[in-house]
Amino acid sequence: MINTTSRRKIEHLKLCAESPVEARGVSAGFEDVTLIHRALPELNMDELDLTVDFLGKRMQAPFLIASITGGHPDTLPVNAALAAAAEELGVGIGVGSQRAAIDDPAQEDSFRVVRDKAPNAFVYGNVGAAQIRQYGVEGVEKLIEMIDADALAIHLNFLQEAIQPEGDRDATGCLDMIAEICSMVRIPVIAKETGAGISREDALLLHKAGVSAIDVGGVGGTSWAGVEVYRAKESKDPVSERLGELFWDFGIPTVASLIESRVSLPLIATGGVRTGLDIAKSIALGASAASAALPFVGPSLEGKESVVKVLSCMLDEFRAAMFLCGCANIQALHNSPVVVTGWTLKYLEQRGFNVKDYSLPKNAL
Repeated sequence: MINTTSRRKIEHLKLCAESPVEARGVSAGFEDVTLIHRALPELNMDELDLTVDFLGKRMQAPFLIASITGGHPDTLPVNAALAAAAEELGVGIGVGSQRAAIDDPAQEDSFRVVRDKAPNAFVYGNVGAAQIRQYGVEGVEKLIEMIDADALAIHLNFLQEAIQPEGDRDATGCLDMIAEICSMVRIPVIAKETGAGISREDALLLHKAGVSAIDVGGVGGTSWAGVEVYRAKESKDPVSERLGELFWDFGIPTVASLIESRVSLPLIATGGVRTGLDIAKSIALGASAASAALPFVGPSLEGKESVVKVLSCMLDEFRAAMFLCGCANIQALHNSPVVVTGWTLKYLEQRGFNVKDYSLPKNAL
């Protein structure tokens, strides 16, 4: 018998595949970012080096297929397709929340398949901050072992929890538990927002707690408040529906959050990353890697080759962006000039960041 957590996972997957769930009135902010074109790149585009070392693992490009699913029998072929594509193209991949496998060990195979299909890829596990107090370090270690994870993401999804009728709304003690896990587990810990962004204040707290990286998960991509609106409509829950509608676009857009979160930690830019140009802008702004989930949901339901096709296109776009900026490798892209304008600039100025309409110094924030 499928438990409530497992059933919710397949509902989320189907809604993301079939319904408009992206931010509606707010963008990720990539249109406010301009890379400086080099008319004389003096490079061979076919010889660019896209490889990167991320949290101790070599990847063929600074990109991760973000956490999508797991925890229901129907998600096993989905994760198999995603993982096989990640392995073929040499990028990283995260699994969906492993909570379902804790609640029902029969669902573990839907997560294990990721490591089975991607034996050499950077793979990260995933558990919610709202659940780690319940599982403790011992429970978290089981999640790591389940997929032989290279890192563990602790996701911060309190916006979604606030809207779900079954959500866990007690956020007390999470920071202390994150710090305890960081000090006890053998692999890097990633603090991962899921669509509402990370502020400077929280980035500093997470840095102090000992996380190894921050995934900003900003506004501009999938809105989990929006996903809950559809669930609320189906279950005829007007309270959750109203909350979801109100908070559909709530939070910090990805580009602004990426700049806010620069606290001497590796950063992952997630939230509205849809093209290779978005990846390039993210790296130029200071991210160590970019990631996305929604672009791969539909293709993953079709199979590995569909995922490879979409991902290959994004990486081709990324290579072209590097070439046109005159960047032979990822470090050069990190050091390349970038201009921030528009709403993002105004937001950052209001927040007190010393950002002007010129190249953003890498140590200015």
